Amino acid sequence: MWKKLNYILNIAIGSCIGVFVGHGIYVFWDYRTRPGLYAMRSAPWYASILTYGMFTIAFLTAAVILKLVARWKSKRE
Repeated sequence: MWKKLNYILNIAIGSCIGVFVGHGIYVFWDYRTRPGLYAMRSAPWYASILTYGMFTIAFLTAAVILKLVARWKSKRE
């Protein structure tokens, strides 16, 4: 069971990192394409990237802790 959890967490971690990188690339491309749209905002153009980054770090921290617990439990059994 712990190996299956580890496998699922690996997929979730990879997906989370992929979504973060994809979102960052899209926002940068959109900013380069339409800078006037971002000039109207009071926040900088990279604010959504920072928000995604915070959630990504929080998720990755939780996932790594779960992976460590799973590794510890699998060694005990």
